[in-house]
Amino acid sequence: MILGLLFCINLLNYIDRYVLPGVLTLIEQAFPGISKERLGWLAPAFLIVYMVTSPIFGFLGDRAPRKLIVGLGVQLWSVATTAAAAVRSYRQLFLSRMAVGIGEAAYGTTAPTIIADLYPKAARGRALSFFYTAIPVGGALGYALGGAIGAHWGWRAAFLVVGLPGLLVGLAAYFIVEPARGASEGAGEQQLRRFLARAVRLRDYLALLRNRSFLLNTAGMAAYTYAVGGISYWMPTYLNQQRRLPVEVANFRFGLVTVATGLCGTLLGAQLADRLAKRIRGAYFLVSGVTMVLAFPAFYLALVSDDPTVYWPALIVAELLIFANTGPSNTIIANVTLPSLRTGAFAVNIFIIHALGDAISPVIMGAVADRSSLGAAFLSTSGVVILSGLLWLAGTPFLGRDTDRVLQEMQGAGTD
Repeated sequence: MILGLLFCINLLNYIDRYVLPGVLTLIEQAFPGISKERLGWLAPAFLIVYMVTSPIFGFLGDRAPRKLIVGLGVQLWSVATTAAAAVRSYRQLFLSRMAVGIGEAAYGTTAPTIIADLYPKAARGRALSFFYTAIPVGGALGYALGGAIGAHWGWRAAFLVVGLPGLLVGLAAYFIVEPARGASEGAGEQQLRRFLARAVRLRDYLALLRNRSFLLNTAGMAAYTYAVGGISYWMPTYLNQQRRLPVEVANFRFGLVTVATGLCGTLLGAQLADRLAKRIRGAYFLVSGVTMVLAFPAFYLALVSDDPTVYWPALIVAELLIFANTGPSNTIIANVTLPSLRTGAFAVNIFIIHALGDAISPVIMGAVADRSSLGAAFLSTSGVVILSGLLWLAGTPFLGRDTDRVLQEMQGAGTD
């Protein structure tokens, strides 16, 4: 029930994020003369605040009841999304997206750690993958709702419709029965009690700098986030302006492709990684790396072909492979970090991947589009897909050792 509730909240999370790209063409029309580069800054407006405040909530999440942070975060971002319906200028819209970032940072850093404490390592990958299927489903619904509502009632109505439900769902988070930190790691009851009694120190967080699995996974996720963040932000506009599809058609088709490939890719990637992990200790890295490397030729074909019978199937294959890494890459973070600082580890990961990823890629792609075309902007980003795959492959040899170290340190603390 807790996993189901967190999934529903995460679904609203990504609907709120992706309703903006779904109505971006309509916003461009509402502010005549605005450049694509300036429109691109609406993504960093959310993301910069999201990544800067994540370490704050990571610190709080390792020390305070996580359900309170989750509930407050959901309600805050819902108020901010709803407020976007009433803006009268670009600056006001910019500020509303900044406020969304604060609320989502509170939720994004804490929810995965609750799931990690509910499920042991053998089932954790599948549980987190189910949680993260909200990314493609929510993204697709954001595109679809933005396009459909925006086309009939305007872009302001789209923000109003997707923002209000979170105010109610956030209330349910306050009633979660929160699991003990580290309850699913396999340590004895006495060892766990002594481990949790130990204060988290600065040097515990600094130890992440020596954790090769954490560092290489974060680097791979940063490259992935750069590519996917820019692509997802501009794709509906690209389909409308370069493929000549109406706004609602572009959003619906791309949303349909995203939800289908996201569901299948995320769940299949988790199943494959869990099965391979029984024989290959670095399987989570291996699955993420191989799928991203294989995604590049399919995505490149989707960009260079003018034939819909070619570029749509190619895009489907590319997205299917891209989404396959979602569960494994997030499972790596949970498996190689101590439960007492896991929320902080997710927060550090969020800060880095967005600072180097989708906080800058929509702006860079917008600038390239202003000087050339959106097609050129997409081509300039596609090579980063391969880079992410190579970084994940480089982490394969280190995962088994770094995973074992978590239980060893918990048991060691329990015998001090």
